[in-house]
Amino acid sequence: MTRHEQVPPAGSGAAPVAPAEDGFGLAQRPGVLPMMLEMAIDGGVPFASYWLSMRYLSRSEVVALLVASIFPTLKSLQGLLRRRELDPISVLILFGLLFGLVALLAGGSAKLLLLRESLFTGAFGLACLVSLLFRSRRPVMFYFGRFFAAGSDPLRRARFDGLWEYESFRRVQRVITLVWGLLFVGEFTVRVVMIYILPPAT
Repeated sequence: MTRHEQVPPAGSGAAPVAPAEDGFGLAQRPGVLPMMLEMAIDGGVPFASYWLSMRYLSRSEVVALLVASIFPTLKSLQGLLRRRELDPISVLILFGLLFGLVALLAGGSAKLLLLRESLFTGAFGLACLVSLLFRSRRPVMFYFGRFFAAGSDPLRRARFDGLWEYESFRRVQRVITLVWGLLFVGEFTVRVVMIYILPPAT
């Protein structure tokens, strides 16, 4: 996967120029600040919507979860209409809220309410692991990697997609997906055990 430097013709007197790319052939990635800002907006707006709804609109947690889901829903629809592709972070937050809503509507017992925070992360971890079973398909974390590395820039996205032809890149994406899948499923398993062997207050 190493990109060779361009060597000028002999006698030209010009020094070799290394392409301004990283090890995977991508141009220098966007700064950390825009990435963190994007994550803060995607997570902060639903959280603020939930808090404001509970404080000023209704004490119903069902209503608050529905209000909190408006922003990620609209953001996902915008990405679907503009790029024919879902925003993975917004989808992750949206499904997390919906899983919490389902848990509330399913009865809202103390154990279920404690478990609901991990219902979606457990399901997401399982989805990561299942995606590894299809070797001809790209694993789940590939799409998150592309979102953070390329954003909505079509050129960066095309370059990132092109990296899939390299075996070492495919291996890295599968390892990342495996690690996240095991972590999420493991966290869910530990939480289930703790919830059902310890009293709710603990």
